[in-house]
Amino acid sequence: MRAILLALALSSSPALAHELWLEPVDYTVAAQGVIEAAIVNGQKFEGSKFAYVPKTFSRFTITWGEAEVVVPGRIGDLPALRIPALGEGLHIAAFQSAGDVVSYKTYEDFDRFAKHKDFPNARTEHLARALPETDFKEFYRRFAKALVAVGNGEGKDRNLGMETEIVALANPFTDDLAAGLPVQVFYRNEVRADAQVELFQKAGDGTVTITLHRTDAEGIATLPVLPGHSYLADAVVLRSPAIAVVDGTGAAWETLWAALTFAVPD
Repeated sequence: MRAILLALALSSSPALAHELWLEPVDYTVAAQGVIEAAIVNGQKFEGSKFAYVPKTFSRFTITWGEAEVVVPGRIGDLPALRIPALGEGLHIAAFQSAGDVVSYKTYEDFDRFAKHKDFPNARTEHLARALPETDFKEFYRRFAKALVAVGNGEGKDRNLGMETEIVALANPFTDDLAAGLPVQVFYRNEVRADAQVELFQKAGDGTVTITLHRTDAEGIATLPVLPGHSYLADAVVLRSPAIAVVDGTGAAWETLWAALTFAVPD
């Protein structure tokens, strides 16, 4: 019950202005093994784990090749994802939050977030739309993926059709990544050119290093990676909310967060 209450409390907390990701218990699983992963919210690749609570998400799936299954679970399960592998090869876990609202007391609070996520024109648009300077809301949704190697780990990541998404263009478990891991960022199935990608690198001792990268005209950024580390890549869309969102939530802004987690073996 405590885990359920924690998940429900966090779902409406301002802390959710930070990253949300899927973090596998193990990024490499034996053939015919079980895939386990936590839903995590926090900063700097550290955070609190969410329980399995269906009302908080609109999609929770595992994809293997052309096969896709809904992640089963019971309310309160920790980790939230626990499912037998579908076969040998690369598995893609995908999570889409149901959406929620965060409130800002002052514009300065929102401005810190907007600048960090590389939206330098947010202030100009805020003024142009005559939005309030205090006590306004942002509606946000999360689109998180994680790559897990089962057995030989062979296979490819692919676009799963989420509204915004990061796709690995190489397999971090089997390919040569001496030149880095190329990823492609999508928004409404179109590539996002000149978008910021924030990369969190976690070493075996838990040390986290953060770097910023940009996509090219094809929406591709090449991320520097090292063996023996796990990674979280994050890209955010900031937009004016649709009328239905405004009517339903009163939000002044809407954000869509894409996240991709993976590891590079030793």
